[in-house]
Amino acid sequence: MLAAMKLYNYFRSSASYRVRIALELKGLGYGYLPVHLAKGEHKQSAYAAISPSLLVPMLETDGGERLGQSMAIVEYLDETHPQPRLLPAEPLARARVRSLAQLIACEIHPLNNLRVLKYLVRDLKVDEEAKNTWYRHWVREGLEAYERELQQLPVSKFSYGDTPTLADCCLVPQIANGQRFNANFDGLTRTMAAYEACMALPAFQRAQPASCPDNEA
Repeated sequence: MLAAMKLYNYFRSSASYRVRIALELKGLGYGYLPVHLAKGEHKQSAYAAISPSLLVPMLETDGGERLGQSMAIVEYLDETHPQPRLLPAEPLARARVRSLAQLIACEIHPLNNLRVLKYLVRDLKVDEEAKNTWYRHWVREGLEAYERELQQLPVSKFSYGDTPTLADCCLVPQIANGQRFNANFDGLTRTMAAYEACMALPAFQRAQPASCPDNEA
């Protein structure tokens, strides 16, 4: 256990959730440091001194180094604590897992990030119903692409293979966020089966927003 590690995160942040899952799967202890995005704490000078990008998550390693961006953090954890592996050793398999993960992290998530949704409402004067329609559209379109990709792969328990990978670290938070906005998951057979398999594991349960100390019901 590396209890000296610290994770600056927000309980509802998909990106933070990805890292929490990876830490739990690997059994790595860490200090939980909440940064309330909705209240703008990430824009205050105290956090700006920690994260120049003003984003969460931010991992402070046991050696005092700071790393931003969830995908980079998870890969760092996988390289420094390789068991259990979140990225396969074989190059083609590793590329396939990264491709699935990036379908969510690069294609769905940026369009539905909190700051994007706030900009739609605050600056573009989009009403709440239209904002939520925007959100659900991009979640559905992205997850349909994810499902098509899974349908081309051999049947497996999780997104890729029979153990969780980086793809599942991205999938679970996206489904959780989609549930909050009443996204449509009908027909996403392989995708939702992988989600359910993940949520049956204690590591995913411990990482979920409801288990976070800063959770707001």
